[in-house]
Amino acid sequence: MEPEIGWYTLLKFGKREPVLNKMLGLKANPQSARRTPLSKNGTPGIGMLSQELFMGLLCMERKRTERSGRRFVLLLVNPGGLLHPSKSAGLRKLVSAITGSSRDTDLVGWYKEGELIGAIFTEVGSAVDKTVVQALSAKLTDSLYRVFTIEEINEIKLTFHVFPEDWDGDNQDSPVKSSLQMALARQIIRKRTSLGLKRMIDVGGSLVGLILSLPVFVIIGIAIKLTSKGPIFFRQVRLGQYGKTFTFLKFRSMYVDNNPKIHEEYVKQLIKGTAGTEQNNGNNQKLYKLTADPRITPLGRILRSTSLDELPQFLNVLVGEMSLVGPRPPVMYEYDTYDQWHKQRLLAVKPGITGLWQVHGRSRVTFEEMVRLDIRYARSWSVWLDIKILLETPAAVLSRTGAC
Repeated sequence: MEPEIGWYTLLKFGKREPVLNKMLGLKANPQSARRTPLSKNGTPGIGMLSQELFMGLLCMERKRTERSGRRFVLLLVNPGGLLHPSKSAGLRKLVSAITGSSRDTDLVGWYKEGELIGAIFTEVGSAVDKTVVQALSAKLTDSLYRVFTIEEINEIKLTFHVFPEDWDGDNQDSPVKSSLQMALARQIIRKRTSLGLKRMIDVGGSLVGLILSLPVFVIIGIAIKLTSKGPIFFRQVRLGQYGKTFTFLKFRSMYVDNNPKIHEEYVKQLIKGTAGTEQNNGNNQKLYKLTADPRITPLGRILRSTSLDELPQFLNVLVGEMSLVGPRPPVMYEYDTYDQWHKQRLLAVKPGITGLWQVHGRSRVTFEEMVRLDIRYARSWSVWLDIKILLETPAAVLSRTGAC
């Protein structure tokens, strides 16, 4: 039996292309992954990873770091004048200097084809950011001085980014975040037709839902007004796809002027997996939800257990802020408690009214299990999967399994 070969080994010994392409979902390339054009005008290859393969491995390393907490450094190199076709020899020397300053487990490739070179330095240890960057910078600078003049070196610009310390959820220019979004964008482009169908289903479904539920809207609105003081609708700022905020709508199920700290503290403990966050619904079933929330009105408990409080979200779907099917949108304080890998559930698809969590888990699963269901949906999404989830939703709602 042959020993298991890791992808670092595949890169090193040249058996990389078919296996890596399969791992990353890339199309087969008859040429070596490390032989890429210097520029679009046909200049000969310079021996490093193509942009598509490098970005795929960068995303893979990012996910590994989110799980393990072991950091890596992304180096971006702007070669300046060395990108000119007449200086291809100089660019080859630059790539040799970068690879000569790296280990076998580090990766060098195009971050942006013909413009920026990237290098991923993995497993950088527990040293502080400044120390890591200084050590890498000094080593690379020494290599550059051995092959370039001072004038040539002044044209080369180096920037270092430590992950996850340099991750900023609000920074759209973060290199590691951009690489993930670019990879997701490529996947989404391949499904453009399906996305058009998904939007058509969302618009048609939300319009039908609003028309059919109009009498229910009136009845619930009157009942809310008669049983407690306050507005009919509950409005809350939530995070949608790529962290974009929007106003989330529900029928009000709580007393006005309630203390949100009760739910905020519970959510933080739930995400951390603290013991005692599970409740019991009386049927020996564990529920990961506040089942005795004093903020909820008697009518609100009925609305929540039947999911009727969710009906106003058809308006969110109609205007394009949500989809009929997708992950549930988090509140701001929930997002602030997320680990890095939890944030993946906000990137690939729009939030939805229903989803895999609602039909296969609901409040019977832990927070991490819910996130895994959301990520699994995002990776395997299709129109047929949406239709299947929509068909399964009524049974999940009527069974009231996992509802408060």
